[in-house]
Amino acid sequence: MRRRQALALGAALALPGQAVRAAAADGGGPRKVLRLAFPVAETGFDPARISDLYSRTITPHIFEALYRYDHLARPILIKPLTAEALPEIADEFRSYTVRLKRGILFQDDAAFQGQPRELTAADYVYSFKRFADPATKSPGWATVEDFRILGLAEVRQRALANKQPFDYDAEVEGLRALDRYTLQIRIEKPRPRFTETLAASDLYGAVAREVVQHYGDRIAEHPVGTGPYRLAQWRRSSFIALERNPGYREVRWDAEPAPGDAEGQAIAARLKGQRLPLIDRVEVSIIEEAQPRWLSFLNGQIDLVAVPGEFVPAAMPGGKVAPHLARRGVRGQHVLRSDATLSYFNMEDPVVGGLAPAQVALRRAICLGVDIEREVRLAWRGMALPAQSIIVPHTSGYDARFKSSNGEYSPARAKALLDLYGYTDRDGDGWRERPDGSPLLIRYATQPDQNSRQLIELWQRNMLAIGIRMEFVAAKWPENLKAARAGKLQMWGLGSLADSSDGQSSLTRLYGPQAGQGNLARFRLPAFDAVFDKLTVLPDGPERMQLFEQAKRLQVAYAPYKVHVHRILADLQHPKVYGWRRPLFWQECWHMLDVLPPGPPAA
Repeated sequence: MRRRQALALGAALALPGQAVRAAAADGGGPRKVLRLAFPVAETGFDPARISDLYSRTITPHIFEALYRYDHLARPILIKPLTAEALPEIADEFRSYTVRLKRGILFQDDAAFQGQPRELTAADYVYSFKRFADPATKSPGWATVEDFRILGLAEVRQRALANKQPFDYDAEVEGLRALDRYTLQIRIEKPRPRFTETLAASDLYGAVAREVVQHYGDRIAEHPVGTGPYRLAQWRRSSFIALERNPGYREVRWDAEPAPGDAEGQAIAARLKGQRLPLIDRVEVSIIEEAQPRWLSFLNGQIDLVAVPGEFVPAAMPGGKVAPHLARRGVRGQHVLRSDATLSYFNMEDPVVGGLAPAQVALRRAICLGVDIEREVRLAWRGMALPAQSIIVPHTSGYDARFKSSNGEYSPARAKALLDLYGYTDRDGDGWRERPDGSPLLIRYATQPDQNSRQLIELWQRNMLAIGIRMEFVAAKWPENLKAARAGKLQMWGLGSLADSSDGQSSLTRLYGPQAGQGNLARFRLPAFDAVFDKLTVLPDGPERMQLFEQAKRLQVAYAPYKVHVHRILADLQHPKVYGWRRPLFWQECWHMLDVLPPGPPAA
């Protein structure tokens, strides 16, 4: 066990007891504590400066967007959060007007100098402007830019051209506080699904200007929102603790599971109408290695776990909770996640990038040489489905019947492609050279954890079979993300989780204007961008589904990504946790769960 994992596990062992002792001091008895583990470290808690899943899992419990998803409703249901009602939509989905609830307060903070601070429409105007501010260096600017909010990009361009600070007081035609409680967003082109965007508390929750000015470059360490929790402790890459926001307004549990959802209906019967948040404290330990994370669950030091692949056969044989765990009241379920694992090729790299036929052939040959069935069996222990495209399950555009060469394993075809385009072994050393005779070496970035090591072994086996030399360079995940955004990695493997029910969110990984941001591959193809732009403005329907088909075909043909699998998770929870169901797309649900006192297992 490496030192970092040992330290993280130590935190998981020690902190719950500390939390109970601290809670007892308030005279109300032990508080309700939910204990979790992340397999990857967070990067920070400034919504405008994050893009990683784990930071984005923390921020929506601190910040609040205008709307939210009902965490039990299937199909999805969007409800007002800080807004009074769903938006008033006009001008063929180009104008969205939102009226805010009154009396919502930010968490107490030194930035407010002891005064209560009410949430206003101007806070959302400011929060969106922060993405456009060059000084923020927001990885989310490409997405916000693609919203085409009238006038916002122009203010950014003036700051860049004049080398002056971004003018937060400049009037932006499409982003206005009509009055203290009314926000209007006007966009250049129709966006029929923009309400879903306004439900992303992880990125578009309201941030107060005073807080940003007060903390400056340390704003990622001091998240201050209107949400149910506040940041109580943070040891970077080790431990995060959230505690109940004592000034949180009166919000009641109101989930609406489908009538046929027996489990959801039972949860609703028990929790409906209770004041949120139900849990007082959430503790998150960073435990990167699978074995200590699994042992933390078995020993009761964390309350929920997605079972690491190597332990699934013992934990849930045949898809059912193992008897020794069931006797302890442990409950579990298999969940097909709205995600994909993928390897990207840096399209600006002279070896694996480019749109010339030989470069496309190299990428397609590498993709054909990846034995996904073996990967599913060995690395994922059968807990995954081979992916046919970058669009993930449970989103529009996903079709389980769709088949493509992305899901095909054919070393023979891979070798034939490489031979045809001049990637041959000229010196007889067993490795292919490039068409110009120079060495062919692929450098693949990875992480120093057990699952990554298993995937490396599979890559080595696959590439050896087709004569391609591959070298692996290990670094921490946040370091790889930073290097990927800077265009310094040739190849890297990571996961992509949908953040909305619209399959177009997956396609942003190929959209030219997102190059270097969501589009880590830096793929730029005008034909694809044209399809993407049409998908944006069209309402749902057959014509839009045909465009999804075109987008998937272009992804497979040019192969800027090898999409590996859609993961199936084995979720286990101890009996003290009640109301848990893994969200399909969004991350905020901890405040909707309950922690029960010791007693018989929950139904």
